[in-house]
Amino acid sequence: MAIDTGTEAPDFTLKTQDEQDWTLSDHRGKNIVLMFYPLDWSPTCEAENCKISNEPVLDYEDTVVVGISRDSTWSHKAWKDAKGIKHDLLADPQLEVAAKYDLVHPAVPFISHRATVVINKGFNVEHVQVQEKTPEARDFEELRSVLDQL
Repeated sequence: MAIDTGTEAPDFTLKTQDEQDWTLSDHRGKNIVLMFYPLDWSPTCEAENCKISNEPVLDYEDTVVVGISRDSTWSHKAWKDAKGIKHDLLADPQLEVAAKYDLVHPAVPFISHRATVVINKGFNVEHVQVQEKTPEARDFEELRSVLDQL
């Protein structure tokens, strides 16, 4: 079961693909979209991250989008450069952040669920979307509907 909506977002700091610290609370006052995904270089993860970069599916004023997976910063850097991904990719190698958000995949505990967490400007969890079947892509229309209301 994923984190409950309405709760304060658990803060965290992870490294970006460029080895820079990225802290959630540094973005307080903006809407934040956390895109948890299983692995770099996998077909659905690639399609989704490239879609976010190449189409205006999540382009909203005062909104920050980041991808989070267990892959290393090196993998993130190579993947981002090779595929032209524009948003930051955060390395959660021990799945500590995935665990804080209760998104470690129960059937495959070495990856996170494919899931999206929207945090509102008040730093509360506004929306959670979990793809129960890992190969299924997330519902961007549902996410756009949530962001349209914020």
